[in-house]
Amino acid sequence: MEQRHLGRGGLATSAVGLGCMGLSQGYGPADDDESVRVIHRALDLGVTMLDTAMSYGQGHNERLIARALAGRQAMVATKFGIVRDDRGVRVDGRPDHVRGYCEASLSRLGQDVIDLFYLHRVDPEVPLAETVGAMAELVRDGKVRHIGLSEATAAQLEQAAAVHPIAAVQFEWSLLWRDPEQDIVPAARRLGIGMVTYSPLGRGLLTSTLTGADIDASDFRRNDPRFHGTDLDRNLHQVGALQEIAARLGTRRASSPWPGCSRRATTSCRSPAPAARTGSRRTSRPRRCSSARMTCDALRTRCRARPGPVTGARSRCP
Repeated sequence: MEQRHLGRGGLATSAVGLGCMGLSQGYGPADDDESVRVIHRALDLGVTMLDTAMSYGQGHNERLIARALAGRQAMVATKFGIVRDDRGVRVDGRPDHVRGYCEASLSRLGQDVIDLFYLHRVDPEVPLAETVGAMAELVRDGKVRHIGLSEATAAQLEQAAAVHPIAAVQFEWSLLWRDPEQDIVPAARRLGIGMVTYSPLGRGLLTSTLTGADIDASDFRRNDPRFHGTDLDRNLHQVGALQEIAARLGTRRASSPWPGCSRRATTSCRSPAPAARTGSRRTSRPRRCSSARMTCDALRTRCRARPGPVTGARSRCP
């Protein structure tokens, strides 16, 4: 599989990573044994990045990855800052808590060092520079190799990069959600920050296989306005337009709309391409994800034929 370099600190990863959240929460019940097989299948196909977070299943996801990686190697990216407990869900970026979150993740993962440690969401009550400063201390102490941000604004990327090199920023990006192209993508390229895109298939919307039962079974889709009522009807119409384009290009609908998947699938082939983080809960899916490719010329054609914006406010659920 093609490789990506994230940031300027030498962090290299596969072009497609495995987002593991759905193995613990968000998309209905999951089977741990099958989840381990999914991770193993992804690794066998050349995936080297596993993406998790302390909040996914309240630590279950990190423990699951530890089980799957017994005797195997992979780059692990995890996140802190979203806390799920009996009091609900909250954001916590307080610098005096960062080390404790890191050490708890290391324990659950069974690792001595975290390859990429993200701030999952910026805490509006805490100066970002203070949170990033605490993360930088973990790098100096050898507990973390690289740090990143998730769902940060362009201005926040500037603030963070002024404190410590930022290896990656993670955000939602697909042909149905292209707002990041206006600000986040240019800022990341200017600052030399790698881009890791999640939900490249629009939380399944771009696959044209979602049913009402799928939406009802998913906490995230159920609470996302894009998947309901007239917004869903309009968005399915946009998906239909993309299907027509994919058919003309002779590609499968589920693999074509990936602006961040492949170096050949960037609108500007001069800039470093992002890595894509896609989820899978079945052993048949990683191969489809890892083989998704599109030429630059084909993508330019598709982008010019952009059917229009998605309707419905985007859910920022982690």
